[in-house]
This record gives sequence, C-alpha cells and structure tokens, in this order.
Amino acid sequence: MANVTKSSHLYLYSALYNTDCDNTLELSAFRAKWMSELQPSSGGKKSVPKTADLKRRQEIAKEEKARELFLKAVEEEQNGAVYEAIKYYKSAMQLVPDIEFKINYSRSPDPDRGGSYLEDSENDRKIDDLLTYFQQQLTLCDGTMKLCEPESDTTQLHISALPFEVLMYIFRWVVSCDLDLRALEQLSLVCRGFYICARDPEIWRSACLRVWGRSCTKMLPFSSWREMFLERPRVRFDGVYISKTSYIRQGEESLDGFYRAWHQVEYYRYLRFFPDGQVMMLTTPEDPLVTVPRLRSKNSRVDSIMFGHYRLSQDTDNQTKVYVVVSKRKEEKVAEYQRSRFCRRNPAPEAERAFHVGLQLSSGGRQRFNKLVWIHHSCRITYRSTGETVVTAFDVDKMYTPLFFARVKSYTAFSECPL
Repeated sequence: MANVTKSSHLYLYSALYNTDCDNTLELSAFRAKWMSELQPSSGGKKSVPKTADLKRRQEIAKEEKARELFLKAVEEEQNGAVYEAIKYYKSAMQLVPDIEFKINYSRSPDPDRGGSYLEDSENDRKIDDLLTYFQQQLTLCDGTMKLCEPESDTTQLHISALPFEVLMYIFRWVVSCDLDLRALEQLSLVCRGFYICARDPEIWRSACLRVWGRSCTKMLPFSSWREMFLERPRVRFDGVYISKTSYIRQGEESLDGFYRAWHQVEYYRYLRFFPDGQVMMLTTPEDPLVTVPRLRSKNSRVDSIMFGHYRLSQDTDNQTKVYVVVSKRKEEKVAEYQRSRFCRRNPAPEAERAFHVGLQLSSGGRQRFNKLVWIHHSCRITYRSTGETVVTAFDVDKMYTPLFFARVKSYTAFSECPL
C-alpha cells in the first residue's frame, strides 16, 4: 500500500512538472509572439518618413499632371481653340493653383508629340546668342549679309534693296530725338534682319550719350551699350511723372456760428523730362486727362508751367538722385502797368524765383525707374534792384507724395528729327 502510494505521488509530481514545463514553453512562445508584434510599433518613427515620402510622391505626380494640362492649354490657345484652352487651364489650376509659376518651359509637355511650340534643350543651346545665330543664318556664301528678302514676288521695290546705311538712318528716325527705344524693340520683331539692325551698338551708344553725357564714355561694367541703357538708373522720357496730394483744411465759420465748414483739397504735381536735359514742372488741381496732353511739347503756353533743367547724380550710397531747377519763363512776367494797378503805394520789387528740387529715383512694381521720392524742395528769390538773394527751404513731409511714372503714347507718336 505504501509502495502504491509512493508511486502515485511520483506520478503526480512528474505530471505537475511536465505541466509546468508546458506552461513555461507556452509562456515563452507567447512572449516571443508579443515581442514580434511590438517590433513594428517600436519602429513607428520609421513609418513617419515613409508617409512623408508617399505624400511627396503624390504631390510630384499631381504637379506633373497639372503641368501637362497647363502646357496643353497653352498649345490649344495658340491654335485658336480658346474654349478648350480654358477647360485645360481650369483643370490645371484646380490641381495646383500656382502652376503657372512652376512651369519649366525648357521641354515639351509630351515628348512623344513632335509638334510642340516649345524649343527643346538642344535648340536652346544653339540660340543662346540670338544675334549671332541670325547673323550666321543671313550670311551668304560670299561673306555678305542679306538682311531681309520679300516673302512673295512683287513688282515694287522692296525695302531689302536699300543699302545698310540707309536702313540704319531709318532706324535712327524711329528712335528719334525723344529716345523712343521701345519703338526700336518693337521694330526688331519684324524679321531677323531688323533684329540685327535694332541691335546695332552705335544706336544704343548714341542713346546712352544723350542720357548720361560724358559720364558714360566707357561701357563697363555692362556687357553692351544696350544693357547699359536698360539697366542703369535713368529718368524716362516717354511719359510723365505724376503725384496726387489730398488734405483737409478748415473753412470759415458760418454767420450764425453754429458750424464750421471743412474742405477736401486735391491737387497734382507733374514732371516731364526731355532727353536734352530740359524739364517741365506743373502744379495744378486739374485732372491728368486734361493736363497730360498740354505737356506734350516744350512750347506749351500754359501760364503755370515752369521750365528748367535737370541732372542725374549717383552718390556714394549707390542711390541715383535727380536734381531739378525750374522757374517761370521770362516772357510771362507781369507787365509794369498791371503791377502798379494793384500795388500803387508799395509796389513789389522785381524779383526772379527759382525752385530747386531733389528727388531720389527708384523702381516700384513691375516697371523700372518709375518712382521719384522727394528729398529736397526750396525756393530761391533774387531781387534785381538790390541783388539780394533769399532762400526758403520747405519741410518735406507727408504732403510731398512720391511721383509715379505714367507712359503716354502720344508723346512718342511723331519723330521730329533722327537720333
């Protein structure tokens, strides 16, 4: 009985031991599985870059699709299919609102299509220097250059029959004494030969000498006279600089003393520059639509216009200043009998008044050299009888609003003499 009991205890012990071993194995397997499940979550930091990379690829794909739609719209617009172009434009901008500014025009939107209006990179490299490229195309076998030729047969004399010197003289008439280089650039779009003539360095050199005089005898640091004319700060001649000033002033008190009127005052200042160094200045309450046509010629008979001269100065701070001196014309002085008519007892001494103006030239917006900021304004009065000179300087405050340039086409519509 004791033997049986002992053996049964051994059996139970071994069974319990085997059960504990099985539980230990199961627990180890559970731990291993649990650790394997935890490993992806511990690598969650790596999933963030994967998500960001996926978003970036999606953005690139969306931008590429918008780019193709936009360039397709450009081609449709050039082919005259405006309605189709609008649909493509709208689809492209729905994908990427600012796709217009992200377009790379150096390659075609669809490489499989051969009829694209865009130049490929190889052609771009060929015509980096468009002037040299046109000169090579128009050079004949004998070394001479044929600037242009008639597109179709005609019995009349074509302009290509004129000598090169005559053509250049015509181009100088186009530029004229008003330095209308904008018209010269438009003329260069006619054909390759006109493009070559419009890039003639002598024309641009003459224009630079008219603007800056002896201070531009050397072309450096610019690569060409044309680049100097376009990049170097200067006043513009094909329009007028205008500023508008508004303020409120107190009026007289009413007769019954119950209220006092307030008046809103508005007036304009006009500055018109000419290539020969002359300038016209006018202060008037009249609207630009009325005043601008009167400033077309230096022979304007408006009484309140002041005439004078100006000069450009580039100081050490690399800022371009414009200094103007204007006064009334001598023939516009009031007659002796008119002065004595109103000032019999104390007649005003005969005096000459000259206004000195200092302006800083700057650029604003898309246009260049279109803004003049006031830095100085004074009046110099010289009495002829005594020779005394009195200078009065005005405070340049918020009443001196900047002058902004407005182009006037009629100022350069006619040529009075060649460049």
